[in-house]
Amino acid sequence: MTRQNFLRWFPSLLVMAVIFGFSATASNSLPNFGSWNTLVKKGGHIFGYALLALAYWYGLHFEKRRWWLAWLLAVLYAITDEFHQSFIAGRHPSWVDVLGFDGGGAALALLTGLMVVRKNK
Repeated sequence: MTRQNFLRWFPSLLVMAVIFGFSATASNSLPNFGSWNTLVKKGGHIFGYALLALAYWYGLHFEKRRWWLAWLLAVLYAITDEFHQSFIAGRHPSWVDVLGFDGGGAALALLTGLMVVRKNK
């Protein structure tokens, strides 16, 4: 891998590391946001995977025809992340997180990105 390719994919590696770090935290060590807890935590899923999908698409040079690959990579990482959580105290895997919040956040970010690319065309 050339230095330029590594730099192109570095943002996705960074976002993956951050997601991994949050997933490796035991549930009793996570902050509680009171009545906002679910909204903040599910919003974190949406935001994190939106960033990851955009970072993947950046690695793919924002090619319009490859947005689906960025989405697929984000969902595949979400699956591995949920599997990883099954080994963490008090955490459990959830297909709702993978397909709803993670995949949904990735899709929203990529669709927004596609609209921006088309508008600037």
